[in-house]
Amino acid sequence: MKRMIRTPLVRLVDDDDAFRESQREFLKAMGWQVEDYAGAADLLERDDLSRPGCLVLDIRMPGMTGVELQRRLFDAKCTLPVIFLTGHGDITTAVHTMKYGAADFLEKRGDPLALAGAVERACAKSMAAESDAAEADDYRRTFESLTQREREVFMLAAEGLTNKDVAERLGIGAETVKMHKANAYAKLGVASALDAYRWLENLPADYRAGLAGTGK
Repeated sequence: MKRMIRTPLVRLVDDDDAFRESQREFLKAMGWQVEDYAGAADLLERDDLSRPGCLVLDIRMPGMTGVELQRRLFDAKCTLPVIFLTGHGDITTAVHTMKYGAADFLEKRGDPLALAGAVERACAKSMAAESDAAEADDYRRTFESLTQREREVFMLAAEGLTNKDVAERLGIGAETVKMHKANAYAKLGVASALDAYRWLENLPADYRAGLAGTGK
């Protein structure tokens, strides 16, 4: 079963209630799903940060600032694009936020269409990443539909080992290797060791790393 691609969510984080409400209504009028939060702690407590979309952050907020929140999310490997809104922008701060992956750095009370464009670009980037992750997860599920031995044989074949080499590595007969390889190739729709290598490249990177060197 394929993983559903979720609709993007724009998270608006600002301690200025009136400004936050106006931006929320503007973005909703532009067709986006929006959730607004009064501060970083509110976002971290209530939001599902695994959902694609983007973050629109006020750079200066009481408690945890927008920059501090960005760094915390970066350290937690959250890949949501971040758009900063600020009335206090400077080059040093902008460079710092870009270092940790900020998508845009905009004047807080600037042209609203600039924000709309930034949100569109950020959400498009996030949705592309979500689609890639869903496809990689489909490959993982398909790979795990193989038997344990089929996976072992397939991975070794993808390294370019001959049937004889695989048999020696696994301590089984060459004919048994041939059978498992044929089954795995048929299930995964590949026809050669090169195809097998390329197929494995589609697996999620962290999952593939866990398989490396295990023969499993």
